[in-house]
Amino acid sequence: MLQRTLAKTINVTGVGLHSGERVRLGLYPAIADSGIMFRRTDLHGEQSRIIRLTPDLINDTRLSSTVVTADGIRIGTIEHIMSAFAAYGIDDVLVELNAPEIPIMDGSSLPFIYLLQDAGIVDLPAEKRFLRIKKKVSVQEGDKWVEFTPYDGFKVTLTIDFDHPVFNRSNQTFQIDFANQSYVEEISRARTFGFMQEVELMRSHNLGLGGNLSNAIVIDDLDVLNQDVLRYPDEFVRHKILDAIGDLYIVGHPIIGSFAGHKSGHAINNELLRKLLADPQSYEWITFPNNKYLPQAFHTLP
Repeated sequence: MLQRTLAKTINVTGVGLHSGERVRLGLYPAIADSGIMFRRTDLHGEQSRIIRLTPDLINDTRLSSTVVTADGIRIGTIEHIMSAFAAYGIDDVLVELNAPEIPIMDGSSLPFIYLLQDAGIVDLPAEKRFLRIKKKVSVQEGDKWVEFTPYDGFKVTLTIDFDHPVFNRSNQTFQIDFANQSYVEEISRARTFGFMQEVELMRSHNLGLGGNLSNAIVIDDLDVLNQDVLRYPDEFVRHKILDAIGDLYIVGHPIIGSFAGHKSGHAINNELLRKLLADPQSYEWITFPNNKYLPQAFHTLP
């Protein structure tokens, strides 16, 4: 299987969920083995350099996954666009933005899916590299845990745990196996969510400044405040899976294995990636020159 990039450049304008700033976002084709790259066009000199994404650059995980370089360059809330890149198996792309945060769009990854569909996807003259899990790797923090286990495909199982009437009416566990289920149909439309009581605290820390009922599900003491109905009966746990897929794709390559977690979040997801990569016995890099041997989960990439 070959590496993938965009067929053409595509641009969009939106608002940052946490910064509240207006953002111009551009996605550009890239050559083979470039990886997933970011550049802040509003900065100058060395700070406007291209940054190739790696898990060790995720140095702020307060309510999102945010790149923070050693010299303070920030690229925030990357998990939703990364989730869309994972769905399409994008290996090489340049993401340019003129603000410190990827726009939130409608709170899901679906707008980014539409952008990728509009740009088109092309193969590059280089083999796609996959990260295959060879043994169990796990991280636990109190009652939260995440783990990788070997699996010939890509499967995600997550459980959330909120003691609230809204969540008590919803299934809080969901599993998706990409060998026979579609990311676009089952995951991409799930929106980010938060509690009204947390808004003041978030804004006192300069977070959530761009949030509103058009880009997030907002929950008060009893119910959902949004007038529109949930997109899935269990939209909350599906959004956590959307986030997790984006967090894991920060490694820059598709993962062959199973990911599971309970009350997972950006910080613990990134910690799991770092722990995996720190143990060369737990994974291997592989290619599939003959697609006959490719796991079924990756035969169905859009």
